[in-house]
Amino acid sequence: MPFQLLLHEQASLEYIAAYEWYELKQKGLGDSFMNAVEDCLVRIKQQPDLYSKIKGNFRQIKVHSFPYTIVYEFFPRKKLIHIAAIHHTSRHPKRKIRKK
Repeated sequence: MPFQLLLHEQASLEYIAAYEWYELKQKGLGDSFMNAVEDCLVRIKQQPDLYSKIKGNFRQIKVHSFPYTIVYEFFPRKKLIHIAAIHHTSRHPKRKIRKK
């Protein structure tokens, strides 16, 4: 059974805001950002334990070509991956850890 992805509400808002910001900067750039994030989400679903732990059960993966990381935790027994943040790397690192 594959893992289920659960996006924290704040992570979802960060994702939308970043998409809109990039799209305003240049038409199509928001789509490139979205594709890069979606690629990361697919990789996380395929191998959630592959990426390094950063604190407790939280792990992160860098979004290719953009200054963002996706912070997540996964629960193998529940078959659940919780996306805690889609975090811009220039922001304070403590804000990227969010509980469900």
